[in-house]
Amino acid sequence: MAQIGRPILVQKYGGSSVATPERIAAVAKRIVKNHRAGFATAVVVSAMGKTTDGLIDLARKVCARPAPREMDMLLHAGEIISSALLAMAVAEEGIPSISFTGSQAGMLTDGLHTQARIRKVEGARILDELARGKVAIIAGFQGITEDLQITTLGRGGSDTSAIAIAAGIGADRCEILTDVDGVY
Repeated sequence: MAQIGRPILVQKYGGSSVATPERIAAVAKRIVKNHRAGFATAVVVSAMGKTTDGLIDLARKVCARPAPREMDMLLHAGEIISSALLAMAVAEEGIPSISFTGSQAGMLTDGLHTQARIRKVEGARILDELARGKVAIIAGFQGITEDLQITTLGRGGSDTSAIAIAAGIGADRCEILTDVDGVY
């Protein structure tokens, strides 16, 4: 396993925090501040704004009862978009970064589509990139089965992803950040 040499911080940013390019830039500045303060930083993100709701509505316009597997294929795209854009924004601030899908991050789940449960996190790729001085940006809410089926964790899945990744990589801290009042 990679030697990091500094404390590992996992942060999770929700959809409203990354809803616009301006908000993504603000989150990137926060991440860079933590990185420069000496933390090896891994970030889990949700889909931008109401992306997931929009994809669900779109699916229902195409099909009265979409298959759960196909819903997972559709819905996991939202977090991938957020993670790639946030990695670009962090790089724009001068800090190397890399985005990961849930499967690339080692998020292994059972096979229950749309409501999968995490079995384990094999976070070696995340740790390798942190050891190289990069910020790791991980698409939350998603994982992969042993037979390579994409799964999603259901509502609140990005929070669950952040906690599981923090545990899986031995993080020193895990922060669930929000810019809305209250917790649902």
